[in-house]
Amino acid sequence: MQFTFTLPKSLPQMTVKQFLEEQLLIPRKIRHFLRIKKNILMNHKEVHWNEMVKPGDICQLTFDEEDYPPKEILWGNSDLVQEIYQDQHLIIVNKPEGMKTHGNQPGEIALLNHVSAYVGQTCYVVHRLDMETSGLVLFAKNPFILPILNRLLEKKEIAREYWALIEGRVESKELVFRDKIGRDRHDRRKRIVDAKNGQYAETHISRLKQFPNKTTLVRCKLKTGRTHQIRVHLSHHNHPILGDPLYNSSSKVSRLMLHAFRLSFTHPLTLEQLSFTALSDTFETELKQNG
Repeated sequence: MQFTFTLPKSLPQMTVKQFLEEQLLIPRKIRHFLRIKKNILMNHKEVHWNEMVKPGDICQLTFDEEDYPPKEILWGNSDLVQEIYQDQHLIIVNKPEGMKTHGNQPGEIALLNHVSAYVGQTCYVVHRLDMETSGLVLFAKNPFILPILNRLLEKKEIAREYWALIEGRVESKELVFRDKIGRDRHDRRKRIVDAKNGQYAETHISRLKQFPNKTTLVRCKLKTGRTHQIRVHLSHHNHPILGDPLYNSSSKVSRLMLHAFRLSFTHPLTLEQLSFTALSDTFETELKQNG
C-alpha cells in the first residue's frame, strides 16, 4: 500500500517521529519498518527521524505486507451496497434495515462482507448500527486509516444524526435524556434504564414534525454511544419507536422506524469538512403511511 497526502495547515510543530506516532497513530513496530526500509518520504526525499515537518509538506508512505498482513474475509454481494461517498481511505454506505453491520460468527455474511466485495478489498468497521436500523455507516478501506478514524469516533468528532418516528405528541421542541442504561437481567437482548448500575447516556431530541395520528418525527443526536440508547431512552419516556420489536412489541409497522440520517466529520488527512445525508425507501414509505 502506498499513500501520498499533504500535511495540513493546522499541523503543530513536530518531528517526523512525532508525526507518525501522535498524528497518524502508526504502531511502533510499523514505524520501525518505515524507518529501516526508508519507506517514508517528505517532498519526495528521504528524511531523518528527528527532522521537523511543516504544513504543506508532501508525505509519502509505503507499507509492505509484513507491516499490515492481508486480512481475508468472505466476499458478499456487491449489488447490495448503496455507496454515498468513497475515496482512497474510506467509504460511507446506506445500510438497509434487517442487515447486520458485521457478522458475529465465522462465515456469517453481513454488510462488511458486501462492502468489501464492492470495494474489491477487505474493509474495516468504524462504527455499527443495530441490525433493525437503517442508514449511514462508515468503513475504513485500509488498516492504516482505521485507528485514525477510531480516534475521531472516541473523541466524539464524528457526528451522527438519527431520525425516528415515535408514538405520542412531543410538546417540547427540544429534549435531553440523561438516563443511565444497563443490561436487562431478564432478557439478554435488551437494555433498560438503570439509575443505580447503568452507564451514563445522553440523547438530544429535536421535534421535526407532529402528525395528526399522534405520532411524531424526531431528530436524535448521541452524546454517548450505549447499545440501543435511542430506543431505550424514547421507550422509557413513553415515546417508543414505531416498529421496534424489542421495546414496542405492540406496534404493527413492518420495520423499526429509526434511520441514521446524517454523518459529519473532518477528513483526518485532507481536513475537508464532510457531511452526508441519506434516507431509506422503506423508511420513507412507512413514514407516509404511519405519519
